[in-house]
Amino acid sequence: MTTEGAGSGTASTAGQGLHSHVLDTIGLAIAAGEYPPGSVLRTDEIAERFDASRTVVREVVRVLESMHLVESRRRVGVTVRPADAWNVYDPRVIRWRLAGPDRPRQLRSLTVLRSAVEPVAAGLAATLATPQHCADLTAAALGMVRTSRGHRLEDYLHHDIAFHRVVLNASGNEMFARLGDVVAEVLTGRTEHEVMFHDPDPAAVTLHVQVAEAVREGDAARAEALTRRIAVGALEELDVLLAP
Repeated sequence: MTTEGAGSGTASTAGQGLHSHVLDTIGLAIAAGEYPPGSVLRTDEIAERFDASRTVVREVVRVLESMHLVESRRRVGVTVRPADAWNVYDPRVIRWRLAGPDRPRQLRSLTVLRSAVEPVAAGLAATLATPQHCADLTAAALGMVRTSRGHRLEDYLHHDIAFHRVVLNASGNEMFARLGDVVAEVLTGRTEHEVMFHDPDPAAVTLHVQVAEAVREGDAARAEALTRRIAVGALEELDVLLAP
């Protein structure tokens, strides 16, 4: 029984790995425009290319359909949909687009979205945050300070994501809170694709600390204003880093 269970678990893990590999490869290709809208994906060709079972391919297609990247039509097959139909808030779609040639426009679009949402969320957080939210926000801000020097962008990213998740969650608005994964993908994409300076801007790091203080003190106007300055700074930084 023990041996059988271990073997079954290994097979399941391998199957999940293949599923993720096929999904990421096809998703990246669609996002990069390698399959233009209207292209037909042949499931038998995909199965042969990846040495995958029909079950794996069907699951991949179902996930792509849930993201609105493709649609299955009888007598036609699996067809790639135009970009304006995609679920652009899906974290995986964001990840794939950031990995492709659409990265500059995607980063700007998402950063503008953040600039519209996060300042309001910070103002609400200053009114509604629990003591635990305040403690978590302060811890994340101090973590950003500790890792903001010495080219420690991976460590800095961990605290940066935590900070913005707390702000969105502490807002008390479930719609804002759901954007936590979106913001995480934006911040991760900037780091992974080197759309960041080697060390974060010290002024921006200080602003995060001040936001944590404003939230803890219940100063909604100050929390919102400071977060807006963070957003404006992020847009200005993108203009520099993505300049031709």
